[in-house]
Amino acid sequence: MNQRRDRGRLPRVSVATVVVRDGKMLFVEEESARGLVLNQPAGHLDPGETLLQAAVRETIEESAWTVRLTHLVGLYQWRAPDGQDFVRVGFAADPVEHDPARELDTGIVRALWLSPAELRAETPRLRSPLVLALADDWLAGARYPLAMARTIGI
Repeated sequence: MNQRRDRGRLPRVSVATVVVRDGKMLFVEEESARGLVLNQPAGHLDPGETLLQAAVRETIEESAWTVRLTHLVGLYQWRAPDGQDFVRVGFAADPVEHDPARELDTGIVRALWLSPAELRAETPRLRSPLVLALADDWLAGARYPLAMARTIGI
């Protein structure tokens, strides 16, 4: 049976970055319809942009931290309560430089560093289950070569 897909509801591709310093992970507090939520620096892939470029760009825009990507952590698929499907590509990165004068993206209130215990205490405020899944995978040692995020034809 051939079923038509709802082209207006194709999965949205996003990237997120786990950045760790002194045992704490970088998160952003952002405005949402639910109020203030926590997320890794994350966002959607722009047209003509590689996954790696998107991860670095989103991290800078949302946290004012320049990072160096080190690993692919995982690939995640999630259906939000509104029925929208998301595919998230999770990366790990080392912090390189912070620009405290840089203006953060619209909707981002602040960047903050949380320990794994502090993150778990904030579980009700996580933007989505993808946040904890990525953090847990990184904490469990998931590390894959960046070369797995291949770009072809861009």
